Amino acid sequence: MRLRRLKTTDGGFDAKLDALTRYEAAQDEKVEATVRAIIADVRKRGDAAVLEYTRKFDRLPARGMAELEVPRARLEAALAALPAAQRDALGTAAARVRAFHERQLAQSWEFTDAEGTRLGQRVTPLAKVGVYVPGGKAAYPSTVLMNVIPAKVAGVGEIVMVSPNAEPMVLAAAALAGADRVLAIGGAQAVAALAYGTATVPRVDKIVGPGNAYVAAAKRQVFGQVGIDMIAGPSEILVIGDGTTPPDWVAMDLFSQAEHDERAQSILLSPSKAYLDAVEAAIVKLLPTLARREVAEASLAARGALIQTRSLKEACALADRIAPEHLELSVEEPEALLPLLRNAGAIFLGRWSSEAIGDYCAGPNHVLPTAGTARYSSPLGVYDFQKRTSVIGVSEAGARALGKVAQTLAEGEGLQAHARSAAMRFK
Repeated sequence: MRLRRLKTTDGGFDAKLDALTRYEAAQDEKVEATVRAIIADVRKRGDAAVLEYTRKFDRLPARGMAELEVPRARLEAALAALPAAQRDALGTAAARVRAFHERQLAQSWEFTDAEGTRLGQRVTPLAKVGVYVPGGKAAYPSTVLMNVIPAKVAGVGEIVMVSPNAEPMVLAAAALAGADRVLAIGGAQAVAALAYGTATVPRVDKIVGPGNAYVAAAKRQVFGQVGIDMIAGPSEILVIGDGTTPPDWVAMDLFSQAEHDERAQSILLSPSKAYLDAVEAAIVKLLPTLARREVAEASLAARGALIQTRSLKEACALADRIAPEHLELSVEEPEALLPLLRNAGAIFLGRWSSEAIGDYCAGPNHVLPTAGTARYSSPLGVYDFQKRTSVIGVSEAGARALGKVAQTLAEGEGLQAHARSAAMRFK
């Protein structure tokens, strides 16, 4: 296949780049309507509706909700039964993810001002969190680690994981990460049950984790009733290359996102035409070796590109404009480029830092902002499972000094009760 080739010196380049990189997920009206009906039904009938949809969509012949609860013993058995190499890899990844996220843990703080007024911020964990893990065709134990461990580190009281037809490695990851409950339910019905609660499924404060179009629509519709992590778009990788990384490596890094789905995006920026040619040749050579060749080829044809820039500095400016989910600085001196970059979900420094290592076991979270949202949002982290509450303890002296300020401002806004409330404490 031949990839899309662009040059920043081409006429109309900006418009072409915008058309390539701006992704807006069209909301399917039929999906939205179906999800709306499922949520309403779960709110009305609770467990009975969840059980009915589980039988219908997940083809689980459960007679009652109790059969959908995965006991702790089964999770531990799944972990014990894993081949040693898989168990060790899962354990290593979990330990690294935990060690990284422990550094994110925020603490409460306070101080006392000159008038003796006590001010501070209490940082407390959420009480209950729901973690959605896709099941069925693919197994995602890494999703379990990346969502459950930060919640556990934050001190969340109860973590309820939902996953239809979970594979043994997913159940093993749940045991290792510390999920408190695991329910074999999925789809919009699982999201609705977590958002509103049923006799069996607890109502949670926040729902995190990826899913299909129905899960994404359900999260969007219950937002406000509960918190959510994000509505993620297709996976993205942007590589800035100076020609020093073997072309085969970069080709495979581009494939690592293209194989996710047909809408994923893979882009290489380089000032070297010869290097772009070499990577393109590597893509043509290696693409037939992929198990998911058809998916990767469709993704590269639709949203992939090799872009020649004037310089590495211009490549960084383009990367900041695109704000990719994953940004690889596949260059000899990545530290020289790092100060030029602001917008990316995760930045990988140097040729040895593959996106794949970040996805599984480096330690930072792989739940990252997509579709340009890295301009204003962050990876999933411990801070997503903590909330902050302001603490204000005004002294008598503070009530006199600050009360006059509050009175003046309240009167300026025409809010007399505010003004009088403040004035009563110093008059």
